[in-house]
Amino acid sequence: MESLYTAAVTANGREGRAVSSDGLLDLALAPPPAFGGAEQPAGTNPEQLFAAGYAACFASALGAVGRGAGADTRDASVTAEVGIGKDAADEGYRLAVTLRVELPPSLEGETGRSLVEQAHQLCPYSKATRGNVEVSLVIE
Repeated sequence: MESLYTAAVTANGREGRAVSSDGLLDLALAPPPAFGGAEQPAGTNPEQLFAAGYAACFASALGAVGRGAGADTRDASVTAEVGIGKDAADEGYRLAVTLRVELPPSLEGETGRSLVEQAHQLCPYSKATRGNVEVSLVIE
């Protein structure tokens, strides 16, 4: 693959900072309460960052397939829920993702479902997780 763009972010753990090479991203990191963090964490966490990236990427892919099909997806929105839990197989952790896609009324039914499925095939995050992370698509 020839890379068209490379994002570089340096982090030093769940408690510290995540800083992009261009300085546009500079975030405090803190574990969520489920991992021993404060009830009101003083920073974000890797799961929130992954959810933000996945939601934005999937929404972009939905826009691309919508344009290709002549469908207006501008009013669609995507919420990514990223869960982390113990992996019973190896004592480590695994992610699970639910993508909640809110479509405009004009795309309800089979047309909307088809566009969401096509976006799932096109989205680079979906491709990267396929076969490794359980991803559920929910159309709202």
